[in-house]
Amino acid sequence: MKDSVLEVFKDRIRDAAAQGHRLRIQGGNTKKFYGDTQATAQVLDTRAHSGIVSYEPSELVVTVRCGTPLAELEAVLAEQGQCLAFEPPHFGDTATVGGMVACGLAGPARAVVGGVRDHVLGVQMLNGKGESLTFGGQVMKNVAGYDVSRVLAGSMGTLGVITEVSLKVLPQAPAEVTLACHLPQADALALLHRWGAQGRSRTGAVCGRLKRHSAISAAGGVKNGRR
Repeated sequence: MKDSVLEVFKDRIRDAAAQGHRLRIQGGNTKKFYGDTQATAQVLDTRAHSGIVSYEPSELVVTVRCGTPLAELEAVLAEQGQCLAFEPPHFGDTATVGGMVACGLAGPARAVVGGVRDHVLGVQMLNGKGESLTFGGQVMKNVAGYDVSRVLAGSMGTLGVITEVSLKVLPQAPAEVTLACHLPQADALALLHRWGAQGRSRTGAVCGRLKRHSAISAAGGVKNGRR
C-alpha cells in the first residue's frame, strides 16, 4: 500500500517535470505562512504516506514516514518517556513529521539541544526526477562525505520530497520548572550567565520589557530532584 503511494508521488513529480509545472509539497498545511508559497503550484499532499516504520526506545531512534501526524509521533514517544528534544512547534493539529523537517523550526530548547538538523540521522526522499534516494541511516556516525540528510532540514521542499526520516530522540525530563524574575535588564542577563556557568539544565529563556524592568522567564528540567 505504501509502495503504491510512493509510485503516485513519483508519477506526479515526473509529470510536473515533463510539463514544466511547479509542485507545492504539503503535509498538514499548518505552516503555509512560512516561506515562499506559489499560488499557481499544484499541491502534492504527503499525508497518505504515514506511519511509524520502526521505533527502538533503547536505541533512542525512531523512523517515521513523512505524512505521520507530529502529535501521533510525540504521543508514542511519550509512552516510553521520550521526546523530540528540539520542541518542534505544531501551529495546528494536522502538522506532519515531513513538514516539521522541511521547515526546520524548533522551540526554545534549540539553544541547548540543537535544532531539527541536529536530530536527523537519515532520510529517504524523491528528487526532482522522481528517483528514490537514501542518505544517512539510524545511527549518529554513519555519514561519509556531504551530510545531505541534515541539509534537508529547513530546505522547504526545494531539494525533493522527504518520504521517510530517522530521528534521534531523548528522554523526557522527569519534571519541569518555570521561573519568572522581574529585574533590570543588566541584572537579568547577569543572572542567566550565572546560571549557565553553574551548569544548570535550562532549556530556554525569554526576556521582555515590563515598565522599567525586564521580565525574565527561564524553563528547565529537574534531574534527581535538584534543579
